[in-house]
Amino acid sequence: MPFRQLARLLLSVAMVLSLLSACGFQMRGSYQVPAQLSQVSVETPLRSEFTARLLAEFRQHNIEVVERDSDITHIEVLEDSLDRRVLSLLISGQVAEYELIYTVPVQVHTRDGRVESHQIQIFRDYQEDPNFALAKTRELELLLNEMRDDAVYRLMMLLTRLTWE
Repeated sequence: MPFRQLARLLLSVAMVLSLLSACGFQMRGSYQVPAQLSQVSVETPLRSEFTARLLAEFRQHNIEVVERDSDITHIEVLEDSLDRRVLSLLISGQVAEYELIYTVPVQVHTRDGRVESHQIQIFRDYQEDPNFALAKTRELELLLNEMRDDAVYRLMMLLTRLTWE
């Protein structure tokens, strides 16, 4: 009897995995980089945290950053920005919650001569508490790092899509 249950379980798991792979599902951060993206040229602002994370992602996926050439994909990353919008106020009039908006404008020059302009935007809610200013400052730093990582991930997905088209 246990053998039949184990066989059913394994069959069920195999079916679920095949359905997930058939619909294109991938674990976050696990994407295939096309061969056309083995070399890129990058133009970014100096001393940008986003740039450092993007270059680290390129290294992780064995993407070589080279001088600009017409035969490779060229990426222009413009100045990133962080804006915030008030979502709610305390009774005293102090801000209780913000919406953080991290924006990275990029232009991608593909190998076939197309120029695609995109704005990568990441949104997060952030609750302000003046009683815990030091802890909230650290939380904001962690949140910004997470937003930058998400923006790099979205740029990598965009590059993958544009180079496979």
